Amino acid sequence: MLIAAAVCPHPPVLFPEVAQGARAELAPLRAACDRAVAALARRGADRLYVVGGGPADREHGPDTGGDLRSYGVDVRVGPTPGVLDLAATTGRWLAERGGLTPDGYLELPSDLTPERAAERGAALADSADRVALLVMGDGSARRSENSPGYVDERAIPYDDAVAQALARADTAHLAGLDPDTARALMVAGRPAWQALAGAAGERPFHGETLAYEAPYGVGYHVALWIRA
Repeated sequence: MLIAAAVCPHPPVLFPEVAQGARAELAPLRAACDRAVAALARRGADRLYVVGGGPADREHGPDTGGDLRSYGVDVRVGPTPGVLDLAATTGRWLAERGGLTPDGYLELPSDLTPERAAERGAALADSADRVALLVMGDGSARRSENSPGYVDERAIPYDDAVAQALARADTAHLAGLDPDTARALMVAGRPAWQALAGAAGERPFHGETLAYEAPYGVGYHVALWIRA
């Protein structure tokens, strides 16, 4: 059963080694992620899973790791780097910063259906009596002229609605996110957020927003869900 979940973004610049001179700009976001992970640590879950985007629908064990070589820095996370995609790599890094070692990793592709994402999340929640999730996902990358993608006027309202849903632990809104719209708005977090909705099911959760920022034209959400 899911007892808690933390939602965090996964931009490469979250790593100080990538951000370099701009690392101070991401310090508040990094601190919010650390607070979310610390809250998970206090819940005493039997199992902790990292959920994020990836090239395929696949699971990895606790000894799996990743690296940031594709971003030009020699940062390795975990004992077997080079396997996890960016989202799960960032999740493992954040977990380890908080003194946690994830028990597994679930990677979900951008074309995964909402139904399948929910099923995958529900299966994780059913894997133990007390399960915690670290859910990795960025919002739209089409918010402004500084965004990686061309500006789309739907981007900010989309991210605002997701922020509200995360703050309210609104599983219905997350479950209803349209894959085509998310793809058009370059929203990386959609499958992982829908896995969270599936893991939570109809149980009541208390939601809290720890950060909602867009310093580089991409929506970054940090939120915490605790079972009521």
